[in-house]
Amino acid sequence: MLCKILSYKGNVFSVEPPMFVELEVTETEPGLAGNTATNTLKPATVETGAEIKVPLFINVGTRIRIDTRTGEYIERA
Repeated sequence: MLCKILSYKGNVFSVEPPMFVELEVTETEPGLAGNTATNTLKPATVETGAEIKVPLFINVGTRIRIDTRTGEYIERA
């Protein structure tokens, strides 16, 4: 992953990740068919260990796009 690293006189003072990342869901409850139109969310853990809220149709193994600024689910990748 490419990150922007800001430094001054050799000392790093900031690391900026990309605005969006694609991660795989490693743990969540089973998805339910037919729930693609609702805004209901369920917890899911991604490969980094972070827990986010995802729509009900997302299953383990699904790759999703996440906004790194807010930590929110954006879409399936």
